[in-house]
Amino acid sequence: MLSLAGFTQAAEAAPRAPVIWAFGDSLSAGYGLPPALGFTARLQTALRRAKVAATVRNGGVAGDTAAQARARLRWGLRGLGAAPDLVIVELGANDMLRGLPVAQTRYNLDVILKELHARRIPVLLAGMRAAPNLGTDYVTAFEAMYPALAKQHKVPRYPFFLDGVAGNRALLQPDGLHPNARGVEIIVKRMLPSVRQALK
Repeated sequence: MLSLAGFTQAAEAAPRAPVIWAFGDSLSAGYGLPPALGFTARLQTALRRAKVAATVRNGGVAGDTAAQARARLRWGLRGLGAAPDLVIVELGANDMLRGLPVAQTRYNLDVILKELHARRIPVLLAGMRAAPNLGTDYVTAFEAMYPALAKQHKVPRYPFFLDGVAGNRALLQPDGLHPNARGVEIIVKRMLPSVRQALK
């Protein structure tokens, strides 16, 4: 029969389940959907089906630009209670929709990535694409920002958060911007391998 001390030692030896923090805007926050159908909940379910006992915490705030997210990064991390094992940085869509200067967005994302690096927190950078009506110069600069930042900070990158969903009305809410429940499932399915790899 095992002693109480044995149980205690076993509990102490058990690895802590990884915590993933989805730090972003309305796309990762699950805008327009019940909490159980949003990105973080569905990613957590998908990970556990894949035998990864991770907890995914929602750090998305609808409407946030990269600057607004930068301003809340430190207190958001404090609110987690412990350093996460991975942060999915999903930002830039609102900067793009407002036509904010790409240099401004890049600066704020750079500060966010530097802060996470200083805390030794692994990152998966989720990219975004720009609307073509913003002009070729803007689109080129905006979309080049993500691979450049990933290379600079030596972090893995998921090229496009809305891959497989953007532009498909059947997978979007009536606003044409945010994924519906079916769209979220596609996002999660496509991103899952990158998340699992980044956790390693």
